[in-house]
Amino acid sequence: MKAHNIFLLILGLATYITFISLKQQPYHHNYYYFGNNIYNIHIINGFTNNSSLPLIVWCSSDDDSGDIGGRALQERDDFSWSVETKFWKNTMYLCTMKLDQKRRKFQAFHGNRDVQRCNPTNHCFWLVKEDGFYFSNDEIYWQKDFSWI
Repeated sequence: MKAHNIFLLILGLATYITFISLKQQPYHHNYYYFGNNIYNIHIINGFTNNSSLPLIVWCSSDDDSGDIGGRALQERDDFSWSVETKFWKNTMYLCTMKLDQKRRKFQAFHGNRDVQRCNPTNHCFWLVKEDGFYFSNDEIYWQKDFSWI
């Protein structure tokens, strides 16, 4: 074989191996920047002793979806909806939470922030507890994002 043919064979093999290894990697940004993707947002009442007082949730979007409405969540209830990201727009959902005298607005989904951290499951879980708001993408590992105040 000529050196030129060996070079092309090695180049082709290297290219093939590169594409195979990339395909097995989770794509964090690619869906957001190069196409649309669906994310599932969940807000869970994580209060442990509010059986008579529900957590009130009201959410709306800054895009065509507009107001998605509200729910009164009892302990462990889940309010969820789906979000389709658009590569040309940063999708955002803002929610107001209220329990008795506590009230807080927060971004339940913000495309620039959550496309990465909701992968690879495409689920964004929020557990609302007495001491604050916890985030997870798998309902196993929770991280406190912020407090009520």
